[in-house]
Amino acid sequence: MPHSMTAFSRQTHEANWGSLQLELRSVNQRYLEPHFRLPDALRDLEPHFREAMRQRLARGKVECSLRFDPAEGNAAPGINADQLAALSRALEQVRAQLPEAPMPNALELLAHPGVMATQRLDLESVKTAALELFDTALNDLQTGRAREGERLAELISDRLQGVREQVAVVRAHLPTILERQRKQLIERLESARAELEPQRLEAEMVMVAQKADVAEELDRLETHVTEVERQLKQKGPIGRRLDFLMQELNREANTLSSKAIVADTTRCAVELKVLIEQMREQIQNLE
Repeated sequence: MPHSMTAFSRQTHEANWGSLQLELRSVNQRYLEPHFRLPDALRDLEPHFREAMRQRLARGKVECSLRFDPAEGNAAPGINADQLAALSRALEQVRAQLPEAPMPNALELLAHPGVMATQRLDLESVKTAALELFDTALNDLQTGRAREGERLAELISDRLQGVREQVAVVRAHLPTILERQRKQLIERLESARAELEPQRLEAEMVMVAQKADVAEELDRLETHVTEVERQLKQKGPIGRRLDFLMQELNREANTLSSKAIVADTTRCAVELKVLIEQMREQIQNLE
């Protein structure tokens, strides 16, 4: 089934080091166009995200937003107990040998190198979780695009049936339409009968009648409809092929309209154009 290019996914992950929130937004675009908004600490994940997206998506403008909120404990300073204990033992030795020497206060002890220790964040764990979260979000996005694509395929199929019905209407009335066209041509050429030889007049009528015959356009319309139905069952990106087929369908509808001499053909041609335009709008969203 075809995939839509429109979908959204939001995924979150909680851990002792903090939380991650990742969003993927996808809309229609002629090519694959990824955009990333990542925290500076996780900026080096962008090539991995970009490659994973390239392997699994063919078209669409995809925005990836990753938010990282560290746990408060990871940002708070701490005390290196071992270093402080070693400094205290050293001060006791100094006091034993130099009782008159002034001892440092608490703030001076904290300022000693190595006593204060900021807890280091385990970025490798964060990056691993972010990669897994992106994979989950990408799977969810593809599921959403497939679900939306299935719905679009149903809408397109309904319009294709409408095209078939209009073609059937014109084909069923084709003998009557041709006869009415012939009568109208006779009436229009009646005024010129005096100026043209009978054989020449008959030849002109045959030529105009052949030009007004829309059987060939009806055959091509049915052929294009069959090909669109076949494409809707294919795997992989089909949006560009369907867009081309819409152009071909529209070309035949325009030709049908230009050849129309009676109101029946004109009405069917107008309805065909409406159906084709509705399909074209839906196909713009297909991958």
